[in-house]
Amino acid sequence: MMNALERRSTFALSSIFALRMLGLFMIIPVFAVAGQSYQYATPALIGLAVGVYGLTQALLQIPFSLLADRFSRKPLVVLGLLLFALGGAIAAMSETIYGVIIGRAIAGAGAVSAVVMALLADVTREEQRTKAMAIMGMSIGLSFVVAFSLGPWLTSLVGISGLFWVTTLMGLIAIVMLLLVPKVTRHHRNFQQGYLPQLKQVIQMADLNRLHISVFALHLLLTAMFIYVPSQLIEYAQIPLSQHGWVYLPLLLISLFFAFPSIIVAEKYRKMRGIFLSAIAGIIVGLFILIFGYESKYVLLAGLGIFFIAFNVMEALLPSWLSKSAPLQSKATAMGINASAQFLGAFCGGVLGGQLIMLQNTALGWSVLTVIAILWLLISFRLAQPRYLTSVVLALPEMQETDEWTSKLLAIRGIEEVVVMPEQQVAYIKVDKQCLDDAGRQDLTHLIGKEVAI
Repeated sequence: MMNALERRSTFALSSIFALRMLGLFMIIPVFAVAGQSYQYATPALIGLAVGVYGLTQALLQIPFSLLADRFSRKPLVVLGLLLFALGGAIAAMSETIYGVIIGRAIAGAGAVSAVVMALLADVTREEQRTKAMAIMGMSIGLSFVVAFSLGPWLTSLVGISGLFWVTTLMGLIAIVMLLLVPKVTRHHRNFQQGYLPQLKQVIQMADLNRLHISVFALHLLLTAMFIYVPSQLIEYAQIPLSQHGWVYLPLLLISLFFAFPSIIVAEKYRKMRGIFLSAIAGIIVGLFILIFGYESKYVLLAGLGIFFIAFNVMEALLPSWLSKSAPLQSKATAMGINASAQFLGAFCGGVLGGQLIMLQNTALGWSVLTVIAILWLLISFRLAQPRYLTSVVLALPEMQETDEWTSKLLAIRGIEEVVVMPEQQVAYIKVDKQCLDDAGRQDLTHLIGKEVAI
């Protein structure tokens, strides 16, 4: 079970993620039409205004994450949210499409998705991390559905400039939510290295690259689907566009009902690799059903449901696996590369979805997406089971300097990282039980004054 600190932090960080995504997604269903009211607007510039956010996100995730491995993560999140709010304000005050493009680019420059995930990894124990990541994944999925329903309604009330002001307000509310997250000081044994050597070390890790390919493929398929499937819901399921949010919301909730047990099995019984590969297989099955059954309303919905179940399992497992596999001193950097791959996947999925519509052959379009998923599965077969660390919660010593205490802890073989929360007077120590021998247990017992069951 999560403790109170983990529940509070997970709620706050998931809310920050959801508020950012809500501000991003609300624009998508309305801007193609509403954007025509701006001076100098052309279809190409309207598309650029929507897509430039993802481009700056992809470009700046890695610089932000490199900094987050060296400095406190919370100030970087605040900086990113301020940029997000500033970009929304610039877009809201703009009368030309160029002003909106600049505003969206600045909003995207607050590329702190990886920093938020790394902060969540800091404040949750290893055993609870997949659950915390699942909650964050659920908040992202829910924000997508809510945004597609809320965006058109809000635009009718406050106009497109008012919608941009709403995104600014969401960015400021997200900063307030950050106050619920404890201050964290990280200690680990690995020495600091230069930015480029650190980036090179992460890029050369084969399993991390497979995870980057996975998040790229996952969001490519998701984005392509959301461009490709609306016309089919209208034509074959007779569901008008204004009602599509009510299709996605039940599918999302049903998928979470199935996804959470899978996540628990993956973590509790250390079956992460098996569940991971099964989820990719589930995506393939969902797409395969759509190849042959898209003309039937209920088969179409069933295929989408299976896809969503597998998607939500993957959305929870990927960041958790990444946090286990990444070097402790480069956790945010690895997450930054992963987030860049995610946004590039979404960009490529948008381009691909448009091309699939132009094919005018629905079965062939679903077949293309199925082939991509099969290639993804083949690449993922070489993934090794991640390393599992055990987290122990300790009270900070009263009569001893914290830095000295953490140094003594890290000198014990098997203790990989110590995360200190001074305001709460607690620390998480992350232990590799396979490396902790009897001598190490005795040293740990002596250092904290009591025996710890590890």
